[in-house]
Amino acid sequence: MAEKEAPKIEFPCENYLIKVLGDSSDAMVSLVNEVMEREAPGYDASRNQVKDSRNGRFQSITVLVTATGEPQLKRIHESLIASPMIKMVM
Repeated sequence: MAEKEAPKIEFPCENYLIKVLGDSSDAMVSLVNEVMEREAPGYDASRNQVKDSRNGRFQSITVLVTATGEPQLKRIHESLIASPMIKMVM
């Protein structure tokens, strides 16, 4: 069976979805907004979707950015995952 290739992304890619999972807090939301404002030109925080876990301990934040290339996406991921309150970035 042949290996499947990962789908290719053509840059710039508008409405590129990034999901961030972490501890439920205003500080996490602020961190996500700070990183996106720095790394993603035209970032609009009003489009974010924030969902709490069932028990309220964790949150997921879904953001849409214009992805300009793999280096930008790597910087976003590294900046977010460096914080102990962030558990996963997808």
